[in-house]
Amino acid sequence: YEKPITLEDHANSRMIADPVRLLDCCQESDGAVAFVITSAERAKDLKHTPALIAGARQAAVPDTQMMTPYYGDTITGVPEMDVAAKELYQMAGLTPDDIDVACLYDHFSPWILPQLEAFGFCEVGEAPDFVREGHITRGGKLPVNPHGGQLGEAYIHGLNGIAEAVRQIRGSSVNQQGDVDHVLVTAAPGVPNGCAILERG
Repeated sequence: YEKPITLEDHANSRMIADPVRLLDCCQESDGAVAFVITSAERAKDLKHTPALIAGARQAAVPDTQMMTPYYGDTITGVPEMDVAAKELYQMAGLTPDDIDVACLYDHFSPWILPQLEAFGFCEVGEAPDFVREGHITRGGKLPVNPHGGQLGEAYIHGLNGIAEAVRQIRGSSVNQQGDVDHVLVTAAPGVPNGCAILERG
């Protein structure tokens, strides 16, 4: 709690299931998040800048199993995210280039990689280089989880990612990423999953 983790700390943490180490796994957390959802018309009169829901999708595919599609066609991607991403962008009328910040579901750190690819921030197979080149850092091309995500802030089943998306849009985040108009939020890759794009009202 409130202690920075270095790359050395990560490398020295015990192996859980190769290549996933202890510090690749989200922490057990107690906490809560609440939201007030109203019409866009009513939100215009509220005190804070509203975060509008530009689009939201949930998806499952025929070979979805409980938690992970063990018998699916691929073990390197998240087919549910591929479906949800395409439909989400269509619904919102946006593209990956329109996204300023991403709050990606990170119960285990490897799950970030296929989400970056599914949502078109890099090509399939290029996510490790995209991360290595610093694109997901604060101030990077696509800041990811500036609040620390579930790995660094708390495991509140991704709801804290929605709260951070709202803070980024309002300009009130502790780790504010400049003027933010659109934030992608994802939930639960590996099961029937959901995603949304929030935008400045």
